[in-house]
Amino acid sequence: MKKLKNWDNQTWLSSKNYINQFNKFLNKRVRFNKNMKILDIGCGRANIISALQKRYKFKEKPIGLDITKNKGVKKNIIFKKKDGYKYLKSKNNKYDLILLKQTIHFFSSSKLKELINIAKKRLEDKGKILIFSLKTTNNKIPCFKKMRQKLDSSLKRDEKLFKIIKRKLKKTNESYFNYKVNISKQKYLKMVKSRYISCLLDLKNNEISRGISELKSKYKYQIKFTDTLKCISYKR
Repeated sequence: MKKLKNWDNQTWLSSKNYINQFNKFLNKRVRFNKNMKILDIGCGRANIISALQKRYKFKEKPIGLDITKNKGVKKNIIFKKKDGYKYLKSKNNKYDLILLKQTIHFFSSSKLKELINIAKKRLEDKGKILIFSLKTTNNKIPCFKKMRQKLDSSLKRDEKLFKIIKRKLKKTNESYFNYKVNISKQKYLKMVKSRYISCLLDLKNNEISRGISELKSKYKYQIKFTDTLKCISYKR
């Protein structure tokens, strides 16, 4: 599979409003302070932890891991082009918060088990793991036919991965983060063309072109929907 490069590049996921709302959601689940050590696995351009660093000014900068280093990675964090499992395996450092946001679908079942096992060992006392992924039922992301088929298939797989996570972590809490998206059709079509979501990565160029035509006829000027993430929280 090709690498996902544009999920947080000029999308609602990179907007100031989205980041502020997401971090408010985090703030209700994590008691942030300057001494916290944070690891973000699959950080992309590190928008989330960068905003946290600006607000809380942690003594140790948050660490963001991603297998791809894209243009625009934030400078006020420590970025490492690393696989999450390999990084945790090679270091004995412990963290107060380990964050995985919309990342689990890139792992095989066996690799996800290994990652969860090592992440638990790398938590400080009372540290937390927060895992976010798309809501798997009645998902509202605007899709053309082929895109919907790919997305639904991915979400079914996510359901199985959620079960693995819950079995490995045992005591977890589940909640949902909702963000109301209001985006112009023109901008959303550009996002689709740039393959902003993983279910688009393996589609052929002509399938993307046909899909864009389908979306053009389906929507008028603005596209409105609720982007919902499921959050699984574990506390050591």
